[in-house]
Amino acid sequence: EENMTVTEDFSRVENTYQMEAEVCMIFSDFGKMQNVCNLLIEKLGTSVTISPPHFYHTPEAVDTLRRQVCVAAVGNTQRKAQEVCRLFGQSLGKPLLIREEETKEWGGHIDSHLSSSPDSLTLQERIQNATAYASCRVFAVFEIKGKENRRNKLL
Repeated sequence: EENMTVTEDFSRVENTYQMEAEVCMIFSDFGKMQNVCNLLIEKLGTSVTISPPHFYHTPEAVDTLRRQVCVAAVGNTQRKAQEVCRLFGQSLGKPLLIREEETKEWGGHIDSHLSSSPDSLTLQERIQNATAYASCRVFAVFEIKGKENRRNKLL
């Protein structure tokens, strides 16, 4: 209920009363939004008008994206370091230093000449326009263990 607002307007037209209601909902799941829209159209037919969706990212969602990208960058760095160690017959030890060097964020913006107004964008273009991207560059130093050290520890 906190993600929904309802505005109702009653008016008298000749000898009848007319009610208009505007329902604004915030969805975090695109599939659920589509299901609700389809259900409303199915049940209410032409008496309902569904406006194009407005997409946005909450600060919490953007922060989660940043963290996920950084963790993925560290994981990629570790896997690459393990491959290099295997190439030289060594084993990768614990990380000695991990530093986030650079984080970039950007959106998939559509060139303005393709569309005269935001309302004329297709749903796919709206989704593309609202999609957030992020990249992260990390610097990591790992301990390298020789083969002999590994054998001695196993014994």
